[in-house]
Amino acid sequence: MKKIKLLISFSIILGVLYGCAQKEPDIIVGTKDFTEQYVLGNILVLLIEAHTNLNVAYKNDLASDVIFSGIRTGVIDLYVEYTGTAYGSYLRLSETLNAEEVYETSVRELYEKYNLRMLDMLGFNNTFSLAVRTDIATEYNLRTISDLANVSSSLTFGGSSEFLSRYDGLPNLKKHYGMHFAEEIIMDGTARYNAIANNEVQVIVAFSTDGTLLNFDIVVLEDDLGFFPPYHGAIIIRNETTETHPELLNALKLLAGKLTDVVMRGLNYRVDVLGELPVTVAEEFLKENNFFR
Repeated sequence: MKKIKLLISFSIILGVLYGCAQKEPDIIVGTKDFTEQYVLGNILVLLIEAHTNLNVAYKNDLASDVIFSGIRTGVIDLYVEYTGTAYGSYLRLSETLNAEEVYETSVRELYEKYNLRMLDMLGFNNTFSLAVRTDIATEYNLRTISDLANVSSSLTFGGSSEFLSRYDGLPNLKKHYGMHFAEEIIMDGTARYNAIANNEVQVIVAFSTDGTLLNFDIVVLEDDLGFFPPYHGAIIIRNETTETHPELLNALKLLAGKLTDVVMRGLNYRVDVLGELPVTVAEEFLKENNFFR
């Protein structure tokens, strides 16, 4: 009899465990397919779990068009987007606006057209930037791209084939700042950093939150004439999701303004250069900033 009771109890436990394993998620967080997004996705998952009782699932490695389609159709509930991407790629807007205007327009249009909410900007702007070695910046007194324009004819530029041809890349950048380089060389990301370290080029294109920047003695120049579009990170979430789970907004608003360019670059560096896992980096960021209750 005791054996039968034990068997029944064991079956009940198995059933409970199976039921937990099969539990449908309340919220699905999405990410795109690169390091920064992996870190941000894990930050969102851990933050939501820490501040709500919601069961959270995670879908990563989604291309931009896939992730936007996914949030529109309810395949995912939220993810971190970039204001310039929302403004230009999804909303098909092209008027030149400043960063705040791009954000405000994106907030309004995403809500009106797709019933999506773009929350407060997180604090970083992952846009294109130009970078030089520290010794070059010191030698030529370079702080801004305008400073670079004055001496560009003496320097060699390295950038991707895409950047050397796209509308928000080198051709219009040179027109905008009235500059030209002694030579322009096509090279991929890792090659660019090695080339600038070896003085094969003196100027490269980079992303402003690229973690690899911290692995080299490099200075990012200020885009003082505002050529590059703003790509500020901001959470996009389905309005239906916030109506069903209003507690989400209280949790997510804690991140507003907390992820500056410097902070995001450091987090990316830990993954790309030091080889740490995105979930580990995300968890330590949240702990260090007292996001866990």
